[in-house]
Amino acid sequence: MGIWMEIEEAVNEWVKIWNNYNLNRVKELFLIDERVTYFSSEKQGLIKGIDNLVAHHKEFGFIEGGKDIGNTLWLEDVSIEEFSDTAVVKADWLFQRKGSDLTQKGPVTLVFVKVNGKPKIAHAHFSNY
Repeated sequence: MGIWMEIEEAVNEWVKIWNNYNLNRVKELFLIDERVTYFSSEKQGLIKGIDNLVAHHKEFGFIEGGKDIGNTLWLEDVSIEEFSDTAVVKADWLFQRKGSDLTQKGPVTLVFVKVNGKPKIAHAHFSNY
C-alpha cells in the first residue's frame, strides 16, 4: 500500500478515536512534535505542541485505552488532496451525543505529513456551521 493510500485509513482511525475516546491513539495518529497544531471548535485559540494536544483531548474525556460512552462522530463529503509530502483532508464532521436528537456539524481540515514513511496529522482545524 502506498503512503498516500494510507491517508484514508488514517482518517478512519482518527474517526475511531473520537468514537472510543482512546488517548493512546492520539499519539499514534498525530505528529509527536512541538510543531503540531490544532484549532478546536470548542475552544478559542491555537493549541500548539503534542503535550497541549493530548491535554485538550483529556478535557474531552479521552483516557488511556479508551471508553464507550455512546457518542458518535462521523465525516461526510470527504476530499483528499495529495501533494509531494503532504495531504490535505477536507470534510464535514458530524457529532451526536448519546440519547440526543441534535447533531452538531462543521467543517474540518486535517493536514498529514510523512514521518518515517507513515502519515501523521500535523494540523487539524475544526469549526461549526
